[in-house]
Amino acid sequence: MELIFTEEHKMLRQMVREYVDREIRPVVAEHDHNEEIPREFIVKMAEQGFLGPTIPEEFGGAGLGEIGFCILAEEIGRVHSALGTALGAHAGIGTTGILLDGTPEQKAKYLPKLAAGEMLAAFALTEPGAGSDAAAIKTRAERDGDDWVLNGQKMWITNGGIADLFTVFAVTDPALGAKGGVTAFLVEKAWGVEVGAKEKKMGIKGSDTRQIYFKNVRVPKENVLGQVGLGFVTAMKILDMGRMILGAGSLGAAREALDLSIKHSTTRIQFGKPIAENQAIQFYLAEMATRIFAMEHMVYYTAWLADNHQKVTLPGSMVKLFCTESASWIINKAVQIHGGMGYSAEYPIERMFRDARICEIFEGTNEIQKLVIAREVLREHAKHAAKV
Repeated sequence: MELIFTEEHKMLRQMVREYVDREIRPVVAEHDHNEEIPREFIVKMAEQGFLGPTIPEEFGGAGLGEIGFCILAEEIGRVHSALGTALGAHAGIGTTGILLDGTPEQKAKYLPKLAAGEMLAAFALTEPGAGSDAAAIKTRAERDGDDWVLNGQKMWITNGGIADLFTVFAVTDPALGAKGGVTAFLVEKAWGVEVGAKEKKMGIKGSDTRQIYFKNVRVPKENVLGQVGLGFVTAMKILDMGRMILGAGSLGAAREALDLSIKHSTTRIQFGKPIAENQAIQFYLAEMATRIFAMEHMVYYTAWLADNHQKVTLPGSMVKLFCTESASWIINKAVQIHGGMGYSAEYPIERMFRDARICEIFEGTNEIQKLVIAREVLREHAKHAAKV
């Protein structure tokens, strides 16, 4: 990793870690207990440049690139997965579409506000009947003069109750389906987006998750994101980038679990010696460290590819699959190492265990990632075979 990280990256990591320890770590348990991260707490991070890590400096962002964003996500993920989820929804999948497919006017209008925390963003694709089968969305958008009129609903929307700007995907031509009949829109909440009750969740409780509703919401034609009919392409490009950020957060949580396990096992005395001297515990620690080593290289190599404008569909899905499952495995073993204390809500491992599980589900279930990986591998094989 020293081949990838510059001195600026190392300074960034140190700065983020100090901020996390000073400002975030003390309030994590409170946010989990109250099932809320105050909006002002998130907005305050704009002062550090955390809300616009990949937004270019010309639009008020930090211009850190994907490697920098991964460092930020990893360090926050060590301590506060719910906050990392909110940040990923805003600065990742909520903003990436504008960076990738936005017009110059859209970028000038929205990116400075998103970087400054004047607006928070969310990504709205999933519906009650369209989860893994994202192409089955039913939300409709119909042209009416210079506007599009949206009707429908979305669910499991991270930042749903606090977002000001939604990247929304709606059917514009039912006959064409996902391949040409879905369009992406930038929809401001103030235009009439209705918000449902906050979801009660097993983990990442501080993260605001809701259903949102569109009832004749008028969206100006200038707020079409990308090309009419190619919204599904935009969605997949956004998710390709988001998966490495999710992997980085999982990497951070795994590192924290290992650190806590080492600290506990070297100080917990049983049968007259630290439990770290038992081979069973050493084997757990060894595999935890090995998986983290692999996770780190996968995350940051994929981020390097993205920063060098290379396609990350295949490595991004691999990162999402491997890192989220590895984090769950590592945190599960950390619970075992901590014994009863790992199961107690008085200690962070219990919360981390609950928080980690969702990462194998959202932004495309891990079963979907396996389908994507297999498809890409078979496609590459076919291309190679055709050249022989």
